[in-house]
Amino acid sequence: MSEYLDEGVEPAAPVWAVFGDLMSVLLGAFVLVLVGVIGVQLELSARLENEITQRQEETQRRKSLEEALARQIAEGSVTLTDGRIGISGSVLFALNSAGLQAEGREVLNSLVEPLKTYLETHDEVLMISGFTDDRPVHEGNLHFADNWDLSAQRALTVTRALIEEGVSSASVFAAAFGPEQPVSSNDDEEGRAKNRRVEISPVPKLTAKAIAEQTEVGKPIDAATPADTSLPVAASPSAQTETAYGNP
Repeated sequence: MSEYLDEGVEPAAPVWAVFGDLMSVLLGAFVLVLVGVIGVQLELSARLENEITQRQEETQRRKSLEEALARQIAEGSVTLTDGRIGISGSVLFALNSAGLQAEGREVLNSLVEPLKTYLETHDEVLMISGFTDDRPVHEGNLHFADNWDLSAQRALTVTRALIEEGVSSASVFAAAFGPEQPVSSNDDEEGRAKNRRVEISPVPKLTAKAIAEQTEVGKPIDAATPADTSLPVAASPSAQTETAYGNP
């Protein structure tokens, strides 16, 4: 009778086989997790290395520019902040004018050779940016529609002056920011005077190309352009605009 009972019972799987299958699954999962962690670490390491390289290049770029403009900075004719060369608007222009003053031309002339030397060793171009305070242009002024127009004409004046003195026209372009991006308060005359300025900023050629492709004279660049939230009006130095104005 026991023989009949034995025939009706299937033999159970060995415990060690089930345990082995479980360990294989756990080992596979562990390997997948480990590979994922290593991949993330490698990616983070690559990003960190790239960021360090970019910062080193930026530091070296600013150091090179500072060395090239050491005399002008020491004399106080220009400032250098975060790689941007700043020139006071009162040095370059009379109030509500885009006509270059004699003092301003002298300052620009002194910058030509250092800028040319800098551009020879860096794959960059110069963005000439015009800025104003937040006060509207004088009533009855027939030369400028508003502060955007005024800042654009001043940027173009400086751009053309640099080209006339030997800076390659392919290495420079103009941009207007109007009253946006002030560096000081517009609540008093001292602050407004600081905001009326022109800046010369070396930028990568690809950045300049992207701006130029999405801009027209007098037209803000696309909101999708990776630029500051206060988008500039960009213009070619060959645009047909008058640049020598007297006071209104």
